[in-house]
Amino acid sequence: MKHRDPTDRRTQVPDTAEETIHLDSEGSPRRVGVMAPTSASRTSLRQRAVALAWLTVGWNVIEAVVAIGAGRDAGSMALIGFGLDSTIEVASAAVIIWQFSGVDKKRERRALHLIAISFFALAVFVAAQAAIDLVSGNEPESSRIGIALALASLVVMPILATAKRSTGRRLGSVTVTADSQQTWLCTYLSVVLLTGLLLNATLGWWWADPLAALVIAMLAVREGIEAWRGDACCD
Repeated sequence: MKHRDPTDRRTQVPDTAEETIHLDSEGSPRRVGVMAPTSASRTSLRQRAVALAWLTVGWNVIEAVVAIGAGRDAGSMALIGFGLDSTIEVASAAVIIWQFSGVDKKRERRALHLIAISFFALAVFVAAQAAIDLVSGNEPESSRIGIALALASLVVMPILATAKRSTGRRLGSVTVTADSQQTWLCTYLSVVLLTGLLLNATLGWWWADPLAALVIAMLAVREGIEAWRGDACCD
């Protein structure tokens, strides 16, 4: 094996930066890697994480109220379930806010476990509701409000999830990264809700929603296990 000469100027590794600098053929430095966040940058990222969590709380409160109300009017358990799911997302965002009020390893691990528990609770609820709908043959009335809400969620949730994922990775927080996956899961549930409402309204295929919901429930279990282990989900 050929060993690199420590005096070779073509590769230099700074002592304090989390990056490698290579010298090109003309001797000019070229950075490879990402610099570690400065103290000011980490403070800014933490503030951004908390702001995103508060935005998530605000949106999901509105989403829950509208979905549960529309579901009650239309007799749609899918909409009611979607609204209840939004309350779980509120709890997940609240964990992020609580965590960043004072960060240490034990607190982050505890916060991550709480997010995992919310994944499991979501999976249990969605699977149980899907089973009830399949057995009972529940056929809700069409809901224009529900369809509009699902479409709005498909716009808002991916934006929040992408911002959370970027912030979590730059901050090096597995908690924020895991929370971004729960926000993505809510996006998938929005797809399920919209598909179910549209198919029911146009073709009368009432069974499409609960079948898709069972797939989402399995996904929630997987994400919950990863969050509990402390893995960064879905790289």
